[in-house]
Amino acid sequence: MDTLNQTAIVDFILLGLTADRSIQSFLFVLFLIIYTCSLLSNLGMIILIGAFHYLHSPMYFFLSHLSAIDLCYSSTITPKMLSDFLSEKKSISFKACASQMFLFAMFATSESLLVTAMAYDRYVAICQPLVYHSMMNKITCWGLVYGVYLSSCIASIAHTITIFNFPLCGSNKINHFYCDIPPLLKLTCVYSYARKLVVFSLSFVMGVVSFLVILMSYISIICTILGISSTEGRSKAFSTCASHLTVVISFYSTVFGIYFRPSLGLNSDSTDKIFSIFYTVASPLLNPLIYSFKNAEVKRAITNVLHLGKPQATQN
Repeated sequence: MDTLNQTAIVDFILLGLTADRSIQSFLFVLFLIIYTCSLLSNLGMIILIGAFHYLHSPMYFFLSHLSAIDLCYSSTITPKMLSDFLSEKKSISFKACASQMFLFAMFATSESLLVTAMAYDRYVAICQPLVYHSMMNKITCWGLVYGVYLSSCIASIAHTITIFNFPLCGSNKINHFYCDIPPLLKLTCVYSYARKLVVFSLSFVMGVVSFLVILMSYISIICTILGISSTEGRSKAFSTCASHLTVVISFYSTVFGIYFRPSLGLNSDSTDKIFSIFYTVASPLLNPLIYSFKNAEVKRAITNVLHLGKPQATQN
């Protein structure tokens, strides 16, 4: 039962990934390298898209925002995690914890909604190519992006208020390496069931809606591609959405891995940490690499940068 007579928490102790100092030192070096590469690759992708006019299309407009989101939410988690690897006391204040959770929830939700907007963009490009430029104009693209950020901010505010509006009590130890929603919900002692229900319902609705839009878009895309008579035409159509489809599979396989973790027969806290490492540390680096290796226009832009003295002819 919820209890009201416990001492309110004023700061938290993050238990992190491991208590072994030698392993912490190794992880510090490893994650520092990954984080640095992530910052450089995402920042490079944003600069690259802005520099080359043949990347000024809706698909790359969304990709630049995806890189910005990856850069931001990785920076919300990783610097604190790196500092904790070198600290004896891995503490974080109540306000800092709430801020970290708010920012991470906002950027993570933004990524989910943005890949949904990108799926819609691919649907229009492949299934309705004759009206693509009129449908995916600048106003529409900015409207979708503003909608993504506004919806994510509202959802994150709702999560933060739900968890932090009433005092958290009991243990101040968070069995995680950052202030994530599930471990914080375990510390609730006032209206805990109602809080969990609100968080779960909001996450479930937004997640299901996003996934269904992506699924319906790709069902239509696949049907359209299969209807193309030439092998070359099918290959060209599929190549325009291969990068995005890879990102979607990577993103949602992590989400489903967390959702179905009880069936894995593993400790839920350990499993949460494993999946969290992927989407907070690895995923922000993988996304720009996926587009770099799988997208011909991005590879051409990189080639132009590497051969500044030999610019290649470009076409719209």
